[in-house]
Amino acid sequence: MTRIPFPPMTRPLIAILRGIRHDETEAIIATLVEAGLTAIEIPLNSPDPFRSIEIAARTAPDGVLIGAGTVLTETQVDALERAGGRLMVSPNVEPAVIARAAAKGMVTMPGVFTPTEALAAAAAGATGLKFFPASVLGPAGITAIRAVLPKDLEIAAVGGVSEKNFADYASAGIRAFGLGSSLYKPGMDAAEIGRRARATLTAYDAAYGVTP
Repeated sequence: MTRIPFPPMTRPLIAILRGIRHDETEAIIATLVEAGLTAIEIPLNSPDPFRSIEIAARTAPDGVLIGAGTVLTETQVDALERAGGRLMVSPNVEPAVIARAAAKGMVTMPGVFTPTEALAAAAAGATGLKFFPASVLGPAGITAIRAVLPKDLEIAAVGGVSEKNFADYASAGIRAFGLGSSLYKPGMDAAEIGRRARATLTAYDAAYGVTP
């Protein structure tokens, strides 16, 4: 099975905008892109999510990965494609959903917690793995599981991760993250989101030695 590769990113950070409304999507996406984020996920348990994804895909420039989180069914994958999304993030490992998204050329990041789930996702052709909740596993737990996984899988830590603990994960060689409430909460205005995004990227660059 051909694995869709994770696109090269200087900072492999996915902004998770759970709860975003379509009427604020354009301003928030523009703010995040201006700050330097290049991957954005809108979970499907947000209000009118596919409309927001369509707006995000239209707003973001080429090279910015836009997609959906909390994807549970093949039908939702089809709707994501129609909205212009290229990233499929799920909370679980459902091989049929992963295969459907991969067949459409999408980057796929299913959620895993155990070695069994991680290996099942890899066998299904996932681009990468979303270890969630990372706050429970910690860098050491993710590293232990990573030892048995294919080397070409992108590994992302999600849940309880923020600019405050990038250094802990950097020391374990984990460089990709999904960032939710530390970056965005419903009701925040674009200015506050932009401030948080810039602070996050500054902390990431310091932890990983990135030169902007």
